[in-house]
Amino acid sequence: MDVEALARNFAMMVEQGGKAMAAYLTPREPAKTDDMAEDIADALKTVTHVAEYWMADPQRTLEAQSRLMAGYLSVWANTMKRLAGEEVDPVTRPDPKDARFKDAGWQQSPIFDALKQTYLVTTRWAEDMVQEAEGLDPHVKHKAEFLVRQVSNAISPSNFVLTNPELIRETLSSSGENLVKGMKNLTDDLIEGGGTLRIRQTDMKAFEVGRNLATTPGKVIFENELMQLIQYEPTTPSVKKTPVLLVPPWINKFYILDLTPEKSLIKWLVDQGITVFTISWVNPDARLAAKGFDDYMREGIMTALDTVAVASGQRRVHAVGYCVGGTLLATTLAYMAQTGDDRIASATFLTTQIDFTHAGDLKVFVDEEQLASIERKMKTMGYLEGSKMASAFNLLRSNDLIWPYVVNNYMKGKAPFPFDLLFWNADSTRMPAANHSYYLRNCYLTNSIARGLAELSGVRIDVSKINIPVYSLATKEDHIAPANSVYIGANLLSGPVRYVLAGSGHIAGVVNPPAKGKYQYWADGPTGPSYDLWAQGAQEHKGSWWPDWLTWFSSWHPDEVPARVVGGGRLTPIEDAPGRYVKEKS
Repeated sequence: MDVEALARNFAMMVEQGGKAMAAYLTPREPAKTDDMAEDIADALKTVTHVAEYWMADPQRTLEAQSRLMAGYLSVWANTMKRLAGEEVDPVTRPDPKDARFKDAGWQQSPIFDALKQTYLVTTRWAEDMVQEAEGLDPHVKHKAEFLVRQVSNAISPSNFVLTNPELIRETLSSSGENLVKGMKNLTDDLIEGGGTLRIRQTDMKAFEVGRNLATTPGKVIFENELMQLIQYEPTTPSVKKTPVLLVPPWINKFYILDLTPEKSLIKWLVDQGITVFTISWVNPDARLAAKGFDDYMREGIMTALDTVAVASGQRRVHAVGYCVGGTLLATTLAYMAQTGDDRIASATFLTTQIDFTHAGDLKVFVDEEQLASIERKMKTMGYLEGSKMASAFNLLRSNDLIWPYVVNNYMKGKAPFPFDLLFWNADSTRMPAANHSYYLRNCYLTNSIARGLAELSGVRIDVSKINIPVYSLATKEDHIAPANSVYIGANLLSGPVRYVLAGSGHIAGVVNPPAKGKYQYWADGPTGPSYDLWAQGAQEHKGSWWPDWLTWFSSWHPDEVPARVVGGGRLTPIEDAPGRYVKEKS
């Protein structure tokens, strides 16, 4: 180790730290309330409910304290034995999938092993305190569990230089150069985020929409203030007579279904002889603040159906909805069933929730107090900033999507690797105030759509009226649309439903091209209201679910026609795919 270089680098790190602080403070006005103030207050209120249960009874308080101290004493005793040269079994072990403690230093050094075990004893004790607190409102308990998990992830010794053996080695071997580079990365991210830390998960300069992402050839054939409609050029001499309309989520951009050519579901569908149209939602600003869920139905899906009919010559289409795009599609189908509109002949729902009873950890962000706070902020701006939703999604998997990048970027001083999926993940979108409020209230807060209590354009929505063939895909490790939640929603429909469970999560389980040979899917479990019984009886199949879907689709829509020209000779293309709307940054 070069001591002189270490001292010089520490001085440079301090200097760079001043620049980081300036980048954080510059956009903040004096006496301006921090956006986090209400969130922190709500978190403290939630944790207080748990503390009150344990402190209300002195015996319970003593029991809780004794349990924690017993764990600490066991770790201390084992550490003394290891320092004396004895072999001992650890008091506790991390999960085998936990990558934070993979470095050999955590096992080889008795001190770092003790630090790791002390951390695990503490966090598991805290989780038990929440789990065992009786009489709490279920929502409060869910929030407390989530908050404890976030704090536990944040205070892990793996996240700090002086308590992580790998980071200590890195710092000594580079004479502190890693910390200088890390502080510069921190400054750059603060500047990029306008004073808000925007942690880079990938090299954002490695990708460009339209250059090496979203490159499937096609044309924008229609646009209004909410969306552009893209039709893709055929690659086969004949195509299925029934075209396919994709309805992506507006919370993210549509090109998750058209990443690189080898990962593109859109390209794969086109290559299978399917005429594909996709909606590309606008990235809205304050001018669209009053656009609601019914506007997205009428000016989005319904207008797209009109346009697809003109371009394809077919009145009836197959619709595919992804995530919240699927929720919008389901409500649209219910509206159409009530109004006698049969233009959608069949539908596919990709990781789509219709019933939100078991909607996972996103529900911790939605209660009347939090929703009122969100609506106040949206009323001021006219929309919800895309970064807010992106942060919420990242928190669902903070040990995968936040802390590894904090360590890599700011402590190791390394640049993140280029990864197309994470580039898309960082390419966030805004949500109009009216639309987002309707979605949060009628889905997460009251579950009104599933209960038949919601209205769109003056029509009561009853999803049980949907009686067309449906393919419903869930993913096994989904943190956003849990598999059992998707199953419950699919069972509300009246038509024939093929429910399929794919391996992996919300994105990787969907974007799983057959050529990769990754993951698996399960199908053909026993029908009925129980997801657990379905899962026990379902048959496992290796590889992607995409060919299974194609077999299902072809069984309902076998007829073919000569390949169609884009626009059908009736519509003049506006511009090349992927269009302007998807390139608008938040």
